[in-house]
Amino acid sequence: MRTILKVVDNLGAKKVMCIRALKGKKHARLGDTIVALVKEAHPNRKVKKGKVVYGVVVCASMQRGCCDSIEVKFDDNTVVLVDKQGQPIGTRVFGPIPHELRKKKHVKILTLAEHIA
Repeated sequence: MRTILKVVDNLGAKKVMCIRALKGKKHARLGDTIVALVKEAHPNRKVKKGKVVYGVVVCASMQRGCCDSIEVKFDDNTVVLVDKQGQPIGTRVFGPIPHELRKKKHVKILTLAEHIA
């Protein structure tokens, strides 16, 4: 809640603030859907400042363990903006995207990604 996240797609938003995590969870982890408020945006793009949007957390700076006892940690918290059904709105996703999103049924985000970590 109230965490500033960096947006890694091409819709025009730069930073969003998490309002709440969906599915009754207290905290949002990797692959969870959140409701967010756009704090910074590029001018003349699809998403404007002050708009409430949905997003999927794709990278988290909190350390997490993988299946083969490897600890993975990213530099910052990032999100991809999606619609209510969970489909990404943008056409490109920048930066590394973890392959664990496949387990959370976000395969469409993985197909748009430049690099899968």
